[in-house]
Amino acid sequence: MKTAIVTDSTAYLPKELRDQLNIHMIPLSVIIGQDTYREELDITSEQFYEKVREEEKFPTTSQPPIGYFVKLYEELAKEHDAVVGVYLSSGISGTFQTSIAAGDMVEGLNVYSFDSELSCAPQAFYVLRAAQLANEGKGPEEIIAVLEAMRPTVGAYFMVDDLNHLKRGGRLNGAQAFIGGLLQVKPVLHFVDKLIVPFEKIRTSKKALKRIGDLFEEEYKKGIPLKAVIIHANREQEAKELRDTLQKRFPEAEFDISYFGPVIGTHLGEGSLGLGWGPRD
Repeated sequence: MKTAIVTDSTAYLPKELRDQLNIHMIPLSVIIGQDTYREELDITSEQFYEKVREEEKFPTTSQPPIGYFVKLYEELAKEHDAVVGVYLSSGISGTFQTSIAAGDMVEGLNVYSFDSELSCAPQAFYVLRAAQLANEGKGPEEIIAVLEAMRPTVGAYFMVDDLNHLKRGGRLNGAQAFIGGLLQVKPVLHFVDKLIVPFEKIRTSKKALKRIGDLFEEEYKKGIPLKAVIIHANREQEAKELRDTLQKRFPEAEFDISYFGPVIGTHLGEGSLGLGWGPRD
């Protein structure tokens, strides 16, 4: 059985890597003013943050139309028996549900959709593992089983400058606990039950990032080989500095750098920083 791997644009995997590993991508879109852009196709992360600074109106996002999925699935059905799709959390987007509905509309293709229950680089950990297995000739059921087994060792925490973007976009659960006293506070957030929820509020960026490093250390001490990614919203230099600091602190872990692209950046805001991790293959 030949299995294709599909993900959405919020995994933020470079095109070269997607092409190399035969990963197919469905884009989400961001609306800035009167213009709609498919992320990873029509607009770069750098262009997005520049445009947002020039706009008075808050940007919005939209999930892929079902037709995007149907068209891709029909094309894949010509040479594949099955599809494993890995998507951003169903708690913050309808993309996962749309993928399932589209699968029911295409004949001759078994579609398996996997809810990553988070997004960005940690979502990409699942995608890359799925692609590795598919390229080894593994079937969809085995791939899904491996992804499910990964869940306990995949995590992410991130720091935002404030909660306004998440509150306006309706992507934050439990925001009431954070409404008061946000001046100079750097909220640390994470995913729980597929939703973005507050974890702690900390007085400075430095302390917030130190706290995130401490949370990573809890996983690191369990002895499972880990890979980690620093994720930034137009803060590349700070991301590099954080990577270097963490690499010295945790020499046996692998660290890389990724970014919050237009869709996720719309909800977190420029200046956000995060750390995601998962098992090292």
